[in-house]
Amino acid sequence: MTDRLRTGIDVLDRKLDGGIPAGSMVALSAPPSSQAELFLYELTATRGTLWLSLNRTAEAVTDSIENTPTETGDPTVRHISGEAPLDNASKLISALPETSNLIVDPLDVLESQEPPSRFRSFMNDLQNHIFNTNSLAILHCLEGRDIPPLRDTTEHFADVVFHLETDVSGDEVENRMAIPKFRGGRAPSDTIKLDLVEEVSIDTSRDIA
Repeated sequence: MTDRLRTGIDVLDRKLDGGIPAGSMVALSAPPSSQAELFLYELTATRGTLWLSLNRTAEAVTDSIENTPTETGDPTVRHISGEAPLDNASKLISALPETSNLIVDPLDVLESQEPPSRFRSFMNDLQNHIFNTNSLAILHCLEGRDIPPLRDTTEHFADVVFHLETDVSGDEVENRMAIPKFRGGRAPSDTIKLDLVEEVSIDTSRDIA
């Protein structure tokens, strides 16, 4: 995994020595009330993207992407609903072309499927396909009140873990991203303060250096 795939956020890519190694699976953990989706929207501008939506309809996701103020791409959005979501997701993922983005939003629906062995099998197949196509998978993991019991399995499979925390203090909202896990490279030792408003950027307004 020597080739790097950009995230589209310049300062973050520099901290990651050019981006995320091709063939990686990334677990993006964030509260449901955060602006983590803005990170996903910007990622679609970097290369062809397949967006698998497990909650919102394809129309709702497409509308959100088209109306976000930041630069985005034109992802293929598919809504997975009904019975056998793991099987339906696997069929769509199997057609993912070379050097693409895959976004699974949110992963929680798949993590909750029974029995747990089916989810582990899905993750093994996903990991193999992402690696063989030199692609990048972003698994949006909601850190809400009810975290699926297989979240530890997800983070174990993941090559990279992005953990976004949102703190509200008075009239200020502060977002910080930690990267506790980074296979194939050196993870930043400090958290990264992000400004999640119209686009994702590094917030240095109160940094002391």
